[in-house]
Amino acid sequence: MKDLKISEGTRVVLHFALLLEDGEAVDSTFDKEPATLTFGDGNLPEGFESCLLGLQAGDIKSFTVLPEKAFGQHNPSNVQQFARTTFTNIDELEEGMIIGFTDKSGGELPGVIVEINDRQVEVDFNHPLAGRTLTFKVEIVDVTPATLQ
Repeated sequence: MKDLKISEGTRVVLHFALLLEDGEAVDSTFDKEPATLTFGDGNLPEGFESCLLGLQAGDIKSFTVLPEKAFGQHNPSNVQQFARTTFTNIDELEEGMIIGFTDKSGGELPGVIVEINDRQVEVDFNHPLAGRTLTFKVEIVDVTPATLQ
């Protein structure tokens, strides 16, 4: 089983790092316990998952993932203006703060406070990594059939 390659329905244990263009780490497991995922379960963006396809235990790789394959391009229509009075229930509203909003279907939608003035608050509903080219570094620790837990 040591030669099992990552494919649909495999359980993957891996270390990963997600880096910005300047090399700054956004997230990494290299200094802690590895992550475990089931390949093809939809929990990993397709662009990252496609990088893993065919790898096996012991492989160490680095991939460049373009915005379209990661978290999408930044969409200006996802930046909205709200009246400052909408946020009277929040004691200290700050730029960079992430606030949960309720979307039309009742789900939670996180928004980042971009700008605050006396009358309005600008909120960005794009993923914080939208529009960014990322480097995805991986070290595959183990690959097993997903049915073997």
